[in-house]
Amino acid sequence: MQTVKYVYWQEDDAWLGYFTEYPDYWTQGDTVDDLLEHLKDLHADLTSGQIPGVRKVGELVVG
Repeated sequence: MQTVKYVYWQEDDAWLGYFTEYPDYWTQGDTVDDLLEHLKDLHADLTSGQIPGVRKVGELVVG
């Protein structure tokens, strides 16, 4: 099992969300539970190599 951080919110009748590591890739659901299922599917796609050129967020220590 792996834990990943995500951001989510409700907009009108839909729940939207994305992973903090992959902010360019959003998904949505009709309910929070539906959104979580879509996020799981999205994470599987993003980490499987099926989507070419996936952009990620990184951290760099400077100074």
